[in-house]
Amino acid sequence: MTDDSLRLKGFDKLWAPWRMKYIDGIDTGDTDGCVFCTLPAAGDDKAACIVHRGVACFVVLNIFPYNNGHLMVVPYQHTADFGELPAATRLELMDTAELMMTVMKKTMRPDGFNIGMNLGRTAGAGIAGHLHLHVVPRWNGDTNFMPVIGGVKVISESLQDTRDKLASAVRSHLDGLSAPSR
Repeated sequence: MTDDSLRLKGFDKLWAPWRMKYIDGIDTGDTDGCVFCTLPAAGDDKAACIVHRGVACFVVLNIFPYNNGHLMVVPYQHTADFGELPAATRLELMDTAELMMTVMKKTMRPDGFNIGMNLGRTAGAGIAGHLHLHVVPRWNGDTNFMPVIGGVKVISESLQDTRDKLASAVRSHLDGLSAPSR
């Protein structure tokens, strides 16, 4: 193999073989086996890595994160079709993403964010039957030689520590918004 064979029309390939376990093993296509339907129903937000619950959406950490703090904003409504969500749910989805970015800016100080949805298996959705919005904090230099050469992604904090930090920060932020101004 030559260096040119590892290029895709001017782009280097980023190998992430650890993601295949995630991609292959999750989507069942029904609500009974849907992790996004069962997690909030279980009632143990700490064990489920649920950071925040809203009226129409909740926030959960990705247990196969690209980066520390990688989370997902998930509507309670089980659907793969963005157009099936009521307007109020779509608004809450985006407002909740903004809330989480605001909180992460204060607590984790990322240099930027990736946000987006993979709608459908072909688009890369690991859980194709229940849409969700990814919010991934990014730091300058957070992609280095470890994933490419060693096949290892370094996540610098446990999911539970990240969950506790973010859940506390969300509560504080929302309490501050509802506090009467002087």
